[in-house]
Amino acid sequence: MLMQQRLGLRLAQKPVLTQSLRQLVKLLALNKLDLKAEINQELSENPILEISEEAEGDPEEYDESSEAGLDEEVGSSDSAGESGDSDTDDETIGEVSDDPFSEINLGSFFDDYLDSGPRAPAEEIAERPSFEIFLAEPLTLVNHLEWQFSMSQGSAAVLEAAAAVLGNLNEDGYLTASLEEIRETSGVSAEDAQKAVELVQTFDPLGVAARDLQECLLIQLRECETEDGMATTIVKDFITELENKEFEAIAHKTGRSLEEVERGVELIRTLDPRPGQRYAASESRLVEPDVYFVKSPNGFRVVLDEEDLPELRLNRSYRRLLDRRNASKEVRSYVRERYHSALQLLRNIEQRRQTIRSVCESIVRRQRDFLSNGVEYLRPMMIKDVAEEIGVHPSTVSRAVANKYGHTEHGIYELRFFFSEAVQGPAGATMPLMLLKLKVKKMIEQEDLAHPLTDDYISKVLSQNGISVTRRTVAKYRGDMNIPSTHRRRKKRVVS
Repeated sequence: MLMQQRLGLRLAQKPVLTQSLRQLVKLLALNKLDLKAEINQELSENPILEISEEAEGDPEEYDESSEAGLDEEVGSSDSAGESGDSDTDDETIGEVSDDPFSEINLGSFFDDYLDSGPRAPAEEIAERPSFEIFLAEPLTLVNHLEWQFSMSQGSAAVLEAAAAVLGNLNEDGYLTASLEEIRETSGVSAEDAQKAVELVQTFDPLGVAARDLQECLLIQLRECETEDGMATTIVKDFITELENKEFEAIAHKTGRSLEEVERGVELIRTLDPRPGQRYAASESRLVEPDVYFVKSPNGFRVVLDEEDLPELRLNRSYRRLLDRRNASKEVRSYVRERYHSALQLLRNIEQRRQTIRSVCESIVRRQRDFLSNGVEYLRPMMIKDVAEEIGVHPSTVSRAVANKYGHTEHGIYELRFFFSEAVQGPAGATMPLMLLKLKVKKMIEQEDLAHPLTDDYISKVLSQNGISVTRRTVAKYRGDMNIPSTHRRRKKRVVS
C-alpha cells in the first residue's frame, strides 16, 4: 500500500500565551530579590526605562509647557505627513494603519510614570531581617524543567496538569501534591493528571516528580537496568531489606546468588535519591520576606516589602523621537518597540503586585487565628479556594506564593506553608495536614531511643485522640519529613 501526502487545513483550539502574558507569568513566580534582578536586566537593555531618582534633578526632563500637547504629539506624529509630504504619503499611511502601537495613548502613561516621586507614601515596617549577600542566579530545577516543558507535546489538559506538577516539586525533585490535588488544581480528569505526572517523569534529571524514594529509583532504573533485572527487583520488592543491608535475605528470597544481589546493589548505589539537588544552589542564602503581616487595631494588614525595588519611569527625552520631523522611520520604529516593552513591564509589575496582595489578603481572612496565636491554630486552606475567592486560576495562586516568604509575629514562613489540605481531626472537625505531620514529628522527637515508636503505635495514639490515620499513612508522613524508620532510629543503651 502506497503512502500519499496531502495538504489540508484543520481547525483546532489550543492555549497560546502572548508575550505580555508570558512575562506576567514569569514575574509572578519571582520573589522580590529575583524581581529586582529582572528589573535591572530590563533597565540595561531598554533605554526608555529609567529609575526615578536618577532623573529628579534634570529640569529639562520636567518642562511643564511641553507636557500639555503630549497626547496629540504621540498620537499624530506618524500621520503628520499625510497632508503635507506628498512624496511619502503612501509610506506614512501604510505605517499608521498597520501599526497597532499607534493606537496606544502613551500620554496617559507619561502622566503615571513620569512623576518624580512615589505615587503613594511607603508604609513603614518596624523590623526587617538583615540581608547582606547577593548571589548570581544559578540554573534552577524549575528553570531546567520549564525549558523541557516548553518543548513538550500533549493535549491541553495534560499540559495544564503538567504545569501544576512542576509547581509542586520540592528542592529534591519530589512531587509533594497528591494526584487528587493536581486534578483539582488544574481542573482535569484523573487520567490526564496521571499522564501529566508520567510526562514530567520523563524529563531530565530522571527521577523528578516521583512520590517517594522507591518510585524515584525505579524511574532511573528504567534507563540503566541490566538484563537480569536484579536492581529493579530489589527496589520494587525488597526496599526495606535494602535499607537494612540484608543482602543474604534478599538472595534467599529471590533464589539468586549473593554475587548477583551485590551487583544489583552496586547499580542502585549509582542512582541519585535526590535528583533535584544537583540544581540547588550550594551556597547558603538568607531569606528576605516579600510580605509583612502587620498587626493593627482593626486586625492584620498586608504590607508588600518593595522599599529597595527601583521605582521605574519612562524617559521623557525619547518621546521627541516619535515625531517624524526629528527622526527617521527606523529610529521611530525602534523607539516605539522599546516604549511598548517598557509599558508592558510596568503593567505586569503592577499586576503582579495586585495579585500577590489579593492572595495575601485572602490568607489573612482565612488564617487570622494563626497570625494571632501561632502555628497550632493553622487552618486547612486549599489553593483552589483562594483562587475562587479572588477570581483567578489556581495556577496563578500557585505562582503568586512560589518562592516567597511572609513575616509574621511568630516567625518567617514560606507562603506555601499556609496552604494545607484538611484531614479528619478530633471531635469530627478537620485539621491541616501540616499540623498532623508536626504531631507525628513531635511524638518521635520525645520517644525513648532505646524503644522508638512504631508507625502502628503512633497511628493508634492518634486514633485515640480522634485523628483517624492508618499505619501506612504515618509511614508516608514520616518519609515526607525525612525521619528514619523505627529500626534505624533505635539506639542501644550502654551499660556501665
